[in-house]
Amino acid sequence: MLRPYMISGIMEAGCDEAGRGPLAGSVFAAAVILPADFSNEILNDSKQLTDHQRRALRPIIEKESVSWGVAEVTAEEIDHMNILNASILAMQRALDKLTVRPQHILIDGNRWKPYIPEGEVMAIAADTVVHGDATYMSIAAASILAKTYRDDYMLRLHEEYPDYGWDNNKGYPTAAHYAALKQYGPTPYHRKTFNLLHP
Repeated sequence: MLRPYMISGIMEAGCDEAGRGPLAGSVFAAAVILPADFSNEILNDSKQLTDHQRRALRPIIEKESVSWGVAEVTAEEIDHMNILNASILAMQRALDKLTVRPQHILIDGNRWKPYIPEGEVMAIAADTVVHGDATYMSIAAASILAKTYRDDYMLRLHEEYPDYGWDNNKGYPTAAHYAALKQYGPTPYHRKTFNLLHP
């Protein structure tokens, strides 16, 4: 059973990312502030849901949340700063898109950098939570938005580069993806600092 919040009575935003492991494409992240009385019996870590369930939940989250934001960090940026820093930056860019300033941030994972909103001098209080997407509603909601928006993005890239199977593998390192890389070489969307050769 997911918990509604860590600290009651304040605006708490959950953050999660999607796409740390792929060989190609941007990493996406989302930030979501849910109302205190939000409930949904299907809501769970996006990895535990079917694509159909995630697609059904996305408009509910977007409609019923106090505020939400989705952002990306490109493959080129990932190559420049590494995937960990890019994942944190994507979550902070998603926080930038919130129309309501959170008083506390919940981050899926165990790494974070202080987030200081533009015009502020103090970082917003934050807690990292390992398996947070299976613990807190707001992080689970963020995981669903990040995953579905990234999937949509990879489907658009698939139309541009159909040989890599991104409609199925979403850029992750599958045998078919490695085979296409060997045959066609990398695209501008591949992460050049990742090992693009089959291990």
